[in-house]
Amino acid sequence: MQAVRFHRYGAPGVMALEPLAAVPLPPGHVRVRMQAAGVAPVDTKLRAGLLQQHIALELPKVPGRDGTGVVEALGAGVDDLAVGDAVCVIAGMQDQGSYAQGMVLPRQRVVARPQRLSVHEAAILLQPGASAWIPVVQTAAVAAGMKVLVHAGSGAVGSLMVQLAAHLGAEVWATCSQANTDYVAALGAAHVLAYDTQDFSGLRGFDVVFDLVGGATHDKSYALLKRGGHLVWLVAAPIRDRGQEFDVRVQRAMITDAPEALRQVASLAQLGVLTPTVGQVYRLARAADAHALLESGRAPRGRIVLEIS
Repeated sequence: MQAVRFHRYGAPGVMALEPLAAVPLPPGHVRVRMQAAGVAPVDTKLRAGLLQQHIALELPKVPGRDGTGVVEALGAGVDDLAVGDAVCVIAGMQDQGSYAQGMVLPRQRVVARPQRLSVHEAAILLQPGASAWIPVVQTAAVAAGMKVLVHAGSGAVGSLMVQLAAHLGAEVWATCSQANTDYVAALGAAHVLAYDTQDFSGLRGFDVVFDLVGGATHDKSYALLKRGGHLVWLVAAPIRDRGQEFDVRVQRAMITDAPEALRQVASLAQLGVLTPTVGQVYRLARAADAHALLESGRAPRGRIVLEIS
C-alpha cells in the first residue's frame, strides 16, 4: 500500500508518496480501499506545524480527514456492513489519515456512501457536513420562519449551511464575494450580499448569524441580530465577545465527529438536501501541489479532491 506522509513539519514539499505496511484489523474496525480523499484547510495547517500547541501529532503522519472508498474487510463484531459496500469515512484529527490507498477505521467513523453523490463529492462530505449540521441543527436549532445569515456562504462549510438552513424553512441570507453571488443564490439563499462591493452592517432583525470568518466580520455582526438573537461562531480569526452589550447569545459551535452527526449528514446528502462542491482534482501523488494551491489563496471554488483509484 502507498500513502502520502510527512516526517517533519514544513512546506508542502515535506509530503511524499511512500510505501506503507498494512495495519492489523482490530475488532470493531473496518478496512477500506480508498478511492478519493478531500483536502481541507486544517490539513495544510497541521502539515505546516501551525497547530502544534493544540494538536500533538505522531510523526510520520498521513494527512487527510475526509474520504470515500469500498469496504475490503470487517473486524470482529461489525455486522451491519458488507465487503464491497461503498462508504464515506472520516479520520480522527490525530490518526493516520485519508491520503492513502487503504485505511483501517473504527466502525463509528464509517457511513454508507450516499448513492446520489459522485465519488469526488462523497470524498468531501463528512467533515464540512458535520461542521455545518452541528451549528445549524444542534447549536442554533434553526427552524421554519427564522431569519438567518451565513457569512462565507460560498465556502465548503458555508455552502452546506445555506443548503441546510433553506431546507429547514429559514429565510436565508448569505455573504460571499461578488464572483460567487449567483452560486450562493442557487444553493438556496434568498438574499446574497457581496462583501467586496456591499456593506452588510446596515442589516437588522436576524434570529441567528453564523460567523465563519471572525475578526471585523464578527464584530459587525452583533448589531444585525434581534435582542435575544444568537451569534454562532466556528474557529476563525480572533473575536471579541460583545453579547452582553447587544443582549444576544454568543456561542461557539463545538464541532465533533459524533456518529449521529455523520449519519445525519449522509442521510441528508442521500435525500438531496446536501451536495458538496468539488473544486480541483489531483492524483494522490500530487498532494503537495494540492496543498500549495490551497495555501496560495487561488484555489477554485469548492474543496480540492485527491483521486486515489
